[in-house]
Amino acid sequence: MKDILREIGMIARALDSISNIEFKQFDLTKGQYLYVVRICENPGIIQEKLAEMIKVDRTTAARAIQRLEEQGFILKKEDESNKKIKKLFPTKKGEAVYPFLKREGEHSNTVALAGFSLEEADHMLQLLQRVRKNIEVDWEFVKKGNKRKY
Repeated sequence: MKDILREIGMIARALDSISNIEFKQFDLTKGQYLYVVRICENPGIIQEKLAEMIKVDRTTAARAIQRLEEQGFILKKEDESNKKIKKLFPTKKGEAVYPFLKREGEHSNTVALAGFSLEEADHMLQLLQRVRKNIEVDWEFVKKGNKRKY
């Protein structure tokens, strides 16, 4: 079997490292920018859905969300019909930084796909979505306290 996941991991770590350096000016580090982007794109999202979307555990998401709230990028609002549910929204500060974060993501996509045809890029996206769906099965399984058999 080819080391596809190693390649994907190296790409992800390189992009994460670049983003952590470039977003330092906004005091966003350690992947916090992902949360800001997703909350700006999905205002009113609940913490559990956001964690699922980003593929992190609830504790990791809770810490990141708390820090972003303290920094003034996002705010939590109680759901009008169910006070236990807290919805996440970007603040003016979060909305102000979002266009820069979005441009960085688009630039990284352009750099990553340099030299690929549209058909190749579409095909790669379809293949990676299949890989993600395969991995999500194990992610859900392990998240529930189960152990994978190797």
